[in-house]
Amino acid sequence: MDAMNSAQSRFGLGLAALGRPGYINLGHAQDLRSNYAIGAMRKNAHAVLDAAWEGGIRYFDTARSYGRAEEFLASWIRDRGIKPNEIKVGSKWGYTYTAAWRVQTSNGIPHEIKRHTLEVLQAQFPQSMKNLATHLDLYQIHSAALESGVLENQEVLNCLHEISRSGIRIGLTVTGPNQAAVIEKALQIRFDNELLFKSVQATWNILETSATEALQKAHDSGVQVIVKEGLANGRLTSRNQQPEFAGKLAKLEGLALELGSTLDALALSAAIHQSWASIVLSGAACVTHLESNLKATETPWSDDLETALKSVCQAPEEYWSERAKLVWN
Repeated sequence: MDAMNSAQSRFGLGLAALGRPGYINLGHAQDLRSNYAIGAMRKNAHAVLDAAWEGGIRYFDTARSYGRAEEFLASWIRDRGIKPNEIKVGSKWGYTYTAAWRVQTSNGIPHEIKRHTLEVLQAQFPQSMKNLATHLDLYQIHSAALESGVLENQEVLNCLHEISRSGIRIGLTVTGPNQAAVIEKALQIRFDNELLFKSVQATWNILETSATEALQKAHDSGVQVIVKEGLANGRLTSRNQQPEFAGKLAKLEGLALELGSTLDALALSAAIHQSWASIVLSGAACVTHLESNLKATETPWSDDLETALKSVCQAPEEYWSERAKLVWN
């Protein structure tokens, strides 16, 4: 396998769309060709993982709630003989997968249930360790929120600190219009005068930039910053055919054309060029889209382009309201 390219090594691969039949990314069913047999999905996941490796990616992001994503990643690591010092793997706890391998659930059953309790942490961490063992480098609270009280739950924090003593880094992911406030609170939590959270993973894209200042502060504090949803779950691609987005879509596609790039590469290039961003995740569910995403490193960047892209930014409340309407497919 090829040596890591220094620019592309800033990319990571998220497995949210690879480990379960249903997800909210636009066109997810098309990417999987509506073939949800476990063997077929494992084969597709391994193909995307192979392409990621060949493209220089060495960070892989999964979670307990991503269906069989941990299992698919673990079997790929084992089949390829990849050693712990060759890659970094992050997983998460806090959500339980409940969709029972279905694209659509019925009777109001959610696809996943969120509970940030000590009992869930104590149940899910051993499961992640069973799958990922010595390859697990980062363990994160999945979508930490002020209202869940997880950042004030001393039993949970003590348990996470104990896990950190084994050499696994502790992190958190954030979501929603209050991302910045959650990050600020996390940066106040210390054990033995050291920050508990060594990494923060946040939604940031050219539509939703409200966490920028908090992410800069995290970076300046020595915390690794991972960017997720750089394509806004497919809304920053040509698949976004919402009439109200047509003007922005035309402008973005025009800019990409002028640069000899594509809309997805342009959007991800914006994330890569944030000085505070350590890793930018691709959420591709097929090889073609991953290869297109990786071309972000070839997209020319300038101050004028950064200024032009600011015109498409949305208010956080508008962005998250639209995200909440995305359909599992």
